[in-house]
Amino acid sequence: MAPYIVGIDLGTTHTVVAWAPSGAVADDAIEVLAIEQLVALGEVAARPLLPSVLYHPAANEIPAADLVLPWGPGPEGRVVGSLARELGAQVPGRLVTSAKSWLSHAAVDRLAPILPWGAPDDVARISPVAASASVLAHVRAAWNWRRPQAPLEEQEIVLTVPASFDDVARALTLEAAREAGLPTLRLLEEPQAALYDWLFRHRRSLSSELAGTGLVLVCDVGGGTTDLSLVRVEMRGSEPRLERVAVGSHLMLGGDNMDLALAHRAEGKLAAAAGGQRLAPGALSQLIERCRAAKERLLARDAAQSVAVTLLGAGSRLVGGARTVDLQREEAERIVIDGFFPRVAADELPRRARTGSGLVAFGLPYASDAAVTRHLAAFLQQHRGATWPDAVLLNGGVFRAHAIAMRLHETLADWRGAALKPLHNADPDIAVARGAVAYALARRGLAPKIAAGAARNYFLRVESTAGDAPRGICVLPRGSEEGHEVPLAGRSFALKSGEPVRFDLVATTAGTVAAGAQVDLGELDAQPLPPVATVLRTPGGRGSQEIPVHLASTLTGVGTLALYCIADEDPGQRWRLEFQLRGEGTAAPAQGLPPRFAEAVALIERVFGSRDRLADPKAVKQLRSQLEALFGQREQWSLGLLRALFDALLQRARGRRRSADHERVWLSLTGWCLRPGFGDPLDAWRIERLWPLYGQGVHQGRDAQVCAEWWTLWRRVAGGLDEAAQQRLLEDFAINLRGNEIDPADLRQMQRPVKGGWDDMVRMCATLERIPSEHKVEVGDWLVGQLQRANPKARSPWTLWSIGRIGARLPFHGSAHRVVPADAAAAWLEVLLALDWKQVDGAAAAAANLARLSGDRVRDLPADLREQVVDRLTALRAPPAWIARVREVVPLDDAGQQGVFGEALPLGLKLIDREAEQETP
Repeated sequence: MAPYIVGIDLGTTHTVVAWAPSGAVADDAIEVLAIEQLVALGEVAARPLLPSVLYHPAANEIPAADLVLPWGPGPEGRVVGSLARELGAQVPGRLVTSAKSWLSHAAVDRLAPILPWGAPDDVARISPVAASASVLAHVRAAWNWRRPQAPLEEQEIVLTVPASFDDVARALTLEAAREAGLPTLRLLEEPQAALYDWLFRHRRSLSSELAGTGLVLVCDVGGGTTDLSLVRVEMRGSEPRLERVAVGSHLMLGGDNMDLALAHRAEGKLAAAAGGQRLAPGALSQLIERCRAAKERLLARDAAQSVAVTLLGAGSRLVGGARTVDLQREEAERIVIDGFFPRVAADELPRRARTGSGLVAFGLPYASDAAVTRHLAAFLQQHRGATWPDAVLLNGGVFRAHAIAMRLHETLADWRGAALKPLHNADPDIAVARGAVAYALARRGLAPKIAAGAARNYFLRVESTAGDAPRGICVLPRGSEEGHEVPLAGRSFALKSGEPVRFDLVATTAGTVAAGAQVDLGELDAQPLPPVATVLRTPGGRGSQEIPVHLASTLTGVGTLALYCIADEDPGQRWRLEFQLRGEGTAAPAQGLPPRFAEAVALIERVFGSRDRLADPKAVKQLRSQLEALFGQREQWSLGLLRALFDALLQRARGRRRSADHERVWLSLTGWCLRPGFGDPLDAWRIERLWPLYGQGVHQGRDAQVCAEWWTLWRRVAGGLDEAAQQRLLEDFAINLRGNEIDPADLRQMQRPVKGGWDDMVRMCATLERIPSEHKVEVGDWLVGQLQRANPKARSPWTLWSIGRIGARLPFHGSAHRVVPADAAAAWLEVLLALDWKQVDGAAAAAANLARLSGDRVRDLPADLREQVVDRLTALRAPPAWIARVREVVPLDDAGQQGVFGEALPLGLKLIDREAEQETP
């Protein structure tokens, strides 16, 4: 047994560490670790709160001697903690904040160096995972410096995460811990941890403390998220039994948003005094830090009437260029209390704001409605059943402001018709870390325990006959305990090795269902989950064989579902079904293939199969029309049908070599059926099988249409290609269109690509969203230059479409951190504004894409430039949707998505515009 139990609250704002000797149950058993950190240059102090921020000093900005900690300097000169926050409030653009929130931001590559978001080019960047790892590494170093005989990595560690964190965010949190040298730990939901702390403090009097309590609401509003849970209380004899029965949806809304809202108010005052100029992203970041401190003073019990907020200048004008405005207490109460905690009705649901508000103005997809109380009302409507909570525990630094806590208590009392019993939280800043230790003690039977198995029932969707309601089989009942395997008895599946298999899952917190029970999903408030998929590979890779399997599931130690296929004849053979969590799009659940699908496969076999090498040439040319005769116009083919046709075509890829007609038809249909390269759970597997064909090139290279279809294929599926593959496509674009600009010596070393025409190549290149932004800028500058030089080829509408796609403010499938910088996109837009949009086809649409509002100040173009676009679009009588997307943060409609992609998307595929509008509970 490890000598110590350690609880770590890796918070958005602060990190806190609590500990206790293993087996200790004394009243003062759990202590908070004072963490050594730099509090001023050259000054180290131990404090219970470690700000979860990093500062990246410029070269020679700070003498190395002033940054030495008791155990040595920080990694690569980075500063963690109190001094980092102080320096970040003085110098814009060098502070990494909210790394925890970025871990749950699916629209960016969370393993890529993207923070500080929007920092100047000379600032070193770090990934959200690495930033979180740096904070945990500092904690580990501080602990090990104090207790070298009991290293932190050898203790029993419990790390807390939001209850709403999905599988990816939890996995990335574990990865950060591993990078920090903490490979073994458990995860615990933060609302549970806060309640565990309360239970431990009151463990000797729980019966009286919880007398008359049936349902406890835990409302945890931290720096980056609002986390909601319900815990049922039942008296078993003289002792209460507690069970966590519901958790809320992921809600990126917390203290950071409040700081940002105040910063926008302060910015408005600064702008009024400076001619209306908006702050640069780095300056806004600095102002947010200043407003955070002002908020705490203005909302305290003994609050000041006003607080001065000073924004320092830059460089040599650090002091001389300083500007100061006053924030009033009344302003803070109106913005924070009335804006985030309005007294609303119990049935008032969250609103979907359609404006570029400050809540989405700094890179993270914050909730579109800032009202915590409306999100809370929606949560209670969904999960409370017929019973109102009769007790509430508030947690999070936000509730240190007495006025905020009182407002929430008043609102809950309005809804219930009586006040809820407050479970007093002695210290919201440290409760979660303490509760993590109490949880570990409870696991040993040394403290009160919360029964908290699976929070949801998980169902496997099964096919239903036409017109029948969808049905599901329960694979993991709500309340299932961690590590307990639940077999799906009596149901076997015959699967083929070497071939993919997928299952569609849904989940609900309502009711209690036995494992294996079949239910009508139409009667449940079931939420779809990412499908699970795998490829069954047999030992030794022995050919394709049919394997009878059954399913089994378990709740993992990190709170996620694990689903396995287990061979009936050899239970030792098992394959884990992985969640497909990439998240670019969602598809309608598979409903089976059309009745005449076998005829379609026979047609494909007739043209490309191995048995008939002398197929009627007419059959080749007529294949597409024959398929449309079976299934209707190809634009109406469902995603499931498209992918099944792709699989049939890829199995017969060798047959494309027989003639130019064969190759043209095969390339055209294959690209159409796999577009846009993602959307189905098995698309990554399909891309893995398709990409090796790229190295083979075409076999009928003298046929111009074959070459055109080749590039169309790769343009259509580019969304599924990784960075290396997209980089290869970029190189071939350069050889085809810019070969005369490449050094002849270098050109001789390059493999000659398939020939490509202007339109084919610029359209294909515009889809390469995973290449570095500097490469996009180079391509975009070149295309704009060709346009300005009146290159006849560049006058094509597809050139303008490509410029708009390359410089788009919101990516179609790539990560937001690789969007072209705003200054480059603005320069391209200036060129487009100089064109006559009535005469130049495609100019208006390209401008609307370049100027689209993302809500992220780092990416958005200047307001005056966007207004010019709006004026021109209005005068042109452009579609209202084009104008709306320049003025407001709005998701694309179907026509807009088709315009961005360049052609119709598969029927049933909806792209998730994750930044334009966050889903609400």
